[in-house]
Amino acid sequence: MPALVVGPMLRYVDSASASIFVETDEPCTVAVEASGRSFESATFTVHGHHYAIVDMTELSQNVDSYAVTLDGARVWPLEGRPPSRIRLIPPEGPSRLLFGSCRTTAPHETASVLIHGYDVLRSYGCHLAEAGEEEWPDLLLLLGDQVYADSPSAEMLQFIRERRDTEPKNEIADFEEYAELYRRAWTDPDIQWLLSTVSSAMIFDDHDLRDDWNTSQTWRRQMAETGWWSRRVIAGLGAYWIYQHLGNLSPQERAADPLLSKLVDGGDGAAELDAFAAQADAEPSSNRWSYSRDLGHARLIMIDTRCARQLTPGDRRMLDPLEWAWLEEEVAKPAERLIIGSSIPFLLPEGVHGVQNWNEALCDGAWGPTVARMSETFRQAVDLEHWAAFRRSFEDLSKLLAELDKPVLILSGDVHYSYVAKARTSPIYQIVCSPIRNPLSRLLRWANVFTQFGIATLIGGLLARSARLPRPPFRWKIIKGPWFQNAMAALTFPGAEATWYESTGDDVRKVDTVRLQ
Repeated sequence: MPALVVGPMLRYVDSASASIFVETDEPCTVAVEASGRSFESATFTVHGHHYAIVDMTELSQNVDSYAVTLDGARVWPLEGRPPSRIRLIPPEGPSRLLFGSCRTTAPHETASVLIHGYDVLRSYGCHLAEAGEEEWPDLLLLLGDQVYADSPSAEMLQFIRERRDTEPKNEIADFEEYAELYRRAWTDPDIQWLLSTVSSAMIFDDHDLRDDWNTSQTWRRQMAETGWWSRRVIAGLGAYWIYQHLGNLSPQERAADPLLSKLVDGGDGAAELDAFAAQADAEPSSNRWSYSRDLGHARLIMIDTRCARQLTPGDRRMLDPLEWAWLEEEVAKPAERLIIGSSIPFLLPEGVHGVQNWNEALCDGAWGPTVARMSETFRQAVDLEHWAAFRRSFEDLSKLLAELDKPVLILSGDVHYSYVAKARTSPIYQIVCSPIRNPLSRLLRWANVFTQFGIATLIGGLLARSARLPRPPFRWKIIKGPWFQNAMAALTFPGAEATWYESTGDDVRKVDTVRLQ
């Protein structure tokens, strides 16, 4: 009898449809039963794993509960758990969005909590099971580092060591290990229930593949020389396509996807998926990971800030020309406001912005080849790879957004602290929530306050000027934060407020609220 491995996960939802993702332990027919109707899909197979996305269409109202069957046998909901619901996105747009990034997977026992802190995603799931209707989010945005392929948990390392004794010994190596990594990340009972009942949209960041992924041409060359990176990046992008990207797409977009069409035709599609992933890494313009959604009062644009980079020294770009043209088109479409998901922050503390501008110029040879080599080492060592380290793209996007004359809310993670920044003369806000579960040590917290909000504020601009760099198109300032605890944040509408929540164990409490408009 088939059984669930991952899921059910409520992924794409709009005003009339919803999509449910599952992984099963053997091929089968997956059915979702709701409101007196049944929707079915057969599984497809990749690397010996079996997946299905069931599209529920022509829905006219919210679903109070749904059930999942595999070959006719009911496997969801689990006994003793609340029902899984489906909240359609209202035509006027969502009233509440939940977001965050950077979540390590570890047990919830005391020893792990002392190291990793409480898992706020799990705590929010516990809270939601008892919460009133006004606290239910319409959409959960996961903004990168959903899994840590380069620093697995002790339990995951044990799984790796039981399989092999080859490089990379303490990191994920292939699709099988990625599949296990995702299974462990998403099958804690409280998290599994949360993901079954709150629609989610995702985008990757570096640790979904590896720290500093695509920071520079030098980084790519160094990784290519390892001998194992090629297999790893193919597995990582293939697993991302399966576990995260497919659910970001609407049923219509998925129906038009040529790779998915090949996989559902039958047989194990490992070769097809691997070929796709290899090409996506070698030729980023061959595929688009970015996507957008019309959310009534807002347009959501989730930007790939990792795979789509142009790494040419002297002309580094966060987005290559094709990706930039797509973004220009999306930004120009009618919307009351823009909500932009960028895994890495667009507006850093101004001093840090200047330091990253300066470092990029030195890496490109502003002070000669010797300093360029030293600066590249520094760039990788302290993660100088945000929008500020791709200055031309930062300036292009700054001008594009400033000319809109409408509110722009940029949601990000990555930096392991939370804050709000605002442009001084435009309604452009940077809202950061990080980490969900991966806190900085107390020493690193003080180091970040000292260097990013202290020393850097004083010297960042001077360093940028010393490299003869132009001033940014506009000024901004941090208006709230930083907060360093594990957290999730919520955006509420029709106004716009951001509220951060931390865990108390099996519940959450408010950290702070910021009025944005």
